[in-house]
Amino acid sequence: MTRPESTAAPVRNVLFIMCDQLRADYLGCYGHPSIRTPNIDALASQGVRFTRAYCSAPTCGPSRMSFYTGRSMTSHGAIWNFMPLSIGQPTIGDWLRPRGVEVALAGKTHFAPDLDGLQRVGAQVPPEAPVLEGGFLVVDRYEGHANPGPGHPYTKYLRAAGYDVADPWSDFVIAGEDEAGRPASGWEMRNAHYAARVDERHSETAYTTDVAIDFIRRQQGRPWLLHVSYIKPHWPYIAPSPYHAMYGPEDCLPACRDEAERDDPHPVYGAYLRHGESSAFSQEKVASHVKPTYMGLVTQIDDHLGRLLEALRATGQYEDTLIVFTSDHGDYLGDHWLGDKDLFHDPSARIPFIMVDPRARPDTRGSTVDRPVESIDFLATVADAFDVPHTDHVIEGMSLLPFSRGGAGAPWRFAAVSELDYAFREARVLLGRDARRCRGYMVRSDRWKYIYWEGFAPQLFDMQEDPMELRDVASNPGHAGVLALHKEYLFDWLRHRKTSLTVPSSRIVVSRDTIEPAHGIRIGVW
Repeated sequence: MTRPESTAAPVRNVLFIMCDQLRADYLGCYGHPSIRTPNIDALASQGVRFTRAYCSAPTCGPSRMSFYTGRSMTSHGAIWNFMPLSIGQPTIGDWLRPRGVEVALAGKTHFAPDLDGLQRVGAQVPPEAPVLEGGFLVVDRYEGHANPGPGHPYTKYLRAAGYDVADPWSDFVIAGEDEAGRPASGWEMRNAHYAARVDERHSETAYTTDVAIDFIRRQQGRPWLLHVSYIKPHWPYIAPSPYHAMYGPEDCLPACRDEAERDDPHPVYGAYLRHGESSAFSQEKVASHVKPTYMGLVTQIDDHLGRLLEALRATGQYEDTLIVFTSDHGDYLGDHWLGDKDLFHDPSARIPFIMVDPRARPDTRGSTVDRPVESIDFLATVADAFDVPHTDHVIEGMSLLPFSRGGAGAPWRFAAVSELDYAFREARVLLGRDARRCRGYMVRSDRWKYIYWEGFAPQLFDMQEDPMELRDVASNPGHAGVLALHKEYLFDWLRHRKTSLTVPSSRIVVSRDTIEPAHGIRIGVW
């Protein structure tokens, strides 16, 4: 896909905003009828909104590694949360830092360094080395799903703010108070309606925004990429006041599910139905109780995003900054009788993706694009924006800049692909599967969503006739051709993963004309 040459100055900075477990349809600009997200909606009105964007893997860790490497889960190999990413996998910092761009982090990554690999090659690296942090300079790393520990900057910040207890995260950040004044843990979803005991200005979302704003204000003209990675609206589902009471069940999207789904379900889907989070969320009282808090957490992010964007404008950097807003995956919230994420229904695998390009053509601002987009396209887009050479042998994504700068009529991919490895989930045990044979692949084309399961029958959903994905039609004999077409596409996709990471395409030359003469080698001479 090509685009016309531009005489505009190149992008100087990238603001890469990611939310954790944010569904696309829980934003105003993606059609939610009642949620308040004016700042995110404004980004969509200023940039390009991709309506058919899918994460490369609907699980936190592998999804994020795909964003950071521009490579599919099959290629980068980090199939689960905190699974080490091989030192052989280049990340965003490896591409940009040599070009003078500081690549920094404020928030969550789920990254784990390949310590065994470093030890194997005898590498001695300082504790703050980017290779230990996914290629990022850590402004502040905050994973947010467990007590960060007494030495973490957020814990110290909370104590300095007056929350002087052994574990302020558990006692204030993710805890409310019940009617009797007793602590009510956010780990128990029945407590989602209580206000978190922490003051809103000291909450996780506010803290991460403060750290990001401080970084932006400290820049003195040096190009940068800042990954602002909010841990919300991911569980524990509890929000500080006033966001805890901003919405009610009447404001939420109705549950997307049908009793027929549980009648002789596909084996993998059936196993996920037996997970604890699914048993809970399958109850309407649970889903309707949690969703208003989820919405409040989204609106809180939107409000703080307004602060972040204002800081960008106030420092004179907005006009030079490429902004990408997205999430790592969605959240079922009871849809399809499921909780959390992992499987390939749209509530789990579809993500918001908004790009504001400071060098965009005016007629593309506020536009929407319905073509299939994958999270691996993020790094391809950034590499394109900074004119990084020799990436085609590593980065598997496609640059999205043609959609903002022209040239978008060129050929695009047939479908978006997403992957799952459920070896670390209870479903593997319930199904009696070998830990190395737990793969699933989604192929989402214009009309169809095809899902290939290792060791089981495929699934097929007609997204035109059944956009809510309630009827699996894979067993319909009339769809044999559709199944074959999508399976062949998946086979072709797998064959085209990029595995020769050490040799750029420019170095692939005819050996007889180059290498052999240089070394005096003469093969097959009579």
